[in-house]
Amino acid sequence: MSTTTGDGKRGKTILEVFEGAFGELLARDPAAFRVKFRKMAGSAFAFYRGTACLFYADAQEGATHGFAAGERFLDERTSRVWIHGDLHAENFGTYMASNGRLVFNVNDFDEAYVGPYLWDLQRFAASVALIGYSKALADETISDLVRAYAGAYRARVRELAGDDTGSATPLTLDTAQGPLLDALRHARSQTRFGLLDTMTDVRDWERRFSSGGGAIELDPATRAKVLDAFEAYVATLPEDSRNKPESYRVKDVVGRRGIGIGSAGLPSYNLLLEGNTDALENDVVIYMKQGQTPAVSHHITDPAVRGYFRHEGHRTVISQRALQAHSDPWLGWTELDGAGQLVAEVSPYAVDLDWSDIDDQDEIRAVVRDLGRATATMHAAADDESGHSLVPFSTEDAIDQVIGADGEGFAEVLVDFAHSYGARARADHQTFVDLFRNGRIPGL
Repeated sequence: MSTTTGDGKRGKTILEVFEGAFGELLARDPAAFRVKFRKMAGSAFAFYRGTACLFYADAQEGATHGFAAGERFLDERTSRVWIHGDLHAENFGTYMASNGRLVFNVNDFDEAYVGPYLWDLQRFAASVALIGYSKALADETISDLVRAYAGAYRARVRELAGDDTGSATPLTLDTAQGPLLDALRHARSQTRFGLLDTMTDVRDWERRFSSGGGAIELDPATRAKVLDAFEAYVATLPEDSRNKPESYRVKDVVGRRGIGIGSAGLPSYNLLLEGNTDALENDVVIYMKQGQTPAVSHHITDPAVRGYFRHEGHRTVISQRALQAHSDPWLGWTELDGAGQLVAEVSPYAVDLDWSDIDDQDEIRAVVRDLGRATATMHAAADDESGHSLVPFSTEDAIDQVIGADGEGFAEVLVDFAHSYGARARADHQTFVDLFRNGRIPGL
């Protein structure tokens, strides 16, 4: 008989949080969650990536899990700023900005919301501890990495607070270094035609989605509903993105089933569009997927925040536009069967930061410094100048003031949290694996 660690109080907590976060979707598509949970079982970091719900449940019990120590770096204003919501070391990568430049920045805004800025930093710091542990780095080395991240974040916030323009130089092919520059160069080597070649083929002189590969043929009624939702989506695009109506001619539609760590059980669709010209290599693929309820939203009770968004698709898009300068020009929202949908491009230029070959300690330190600066730039972008009324003040000024002259104490709070919550996540991962492999997760 196998020995399990999932029978104690923490195991019960994990199951309760999972039921609240995943219960409805799991019941709808157990197979997708078996895939999701197999991926999460692979490592403590993969588990951490898939359990923002558990992180925020723990945040509500701050004294128990180390969250409370950072409260001295929060006040009324910095407790309700635009945040990413799932900021970990792998949620960074490249994208083609609306101005045509390749940019390295934060990505994946499915969990974005309004809340304490420090939750983003704490979630990232713990992810550094998990990556460091997986690379067999000493605790003091991990501490130095978190200090480097905190110091870069604090310095960029102070720089932006003292800059009347409130802008920062983005990480581009001209300014990035090391693995970030490698990611940008890789993105630059990609082509739209290459992406289309993996997803489509040309039949009777017209491009269509290829069969297989996860594509699901739609029945006429579903196809019609998706096309109606698409028409509503076009109206949500910025006006300067709608200057060529012929670009939005739909050539084909297929369904897809979300089976990734973050998208299990969520229905989604791919649409093939004409693009800027009649040339087949300029066709564009966009996706439409059901917006998910962000984990952090269960713990933010401010009615002004809850009432600001029409649905989860609208929330995701508005949050991303607030947090990301020059966002995807295809980014918009719609509704389908009463559920909010996020719509964006399947971009050939999206390359995630790959940590597998980043092993040199000096190189890791340089990377986390850059990510600290990117985090600060993201937080500073979303304030009284972003065009949204939820945060009617300068975020960088508010954060700069709350950290004050205690930059060292600020860094040490993140260091302590990284170690304590990193250890918590490793233990939780083992508990989860035992629950999963012994059939203890209801519905699977």
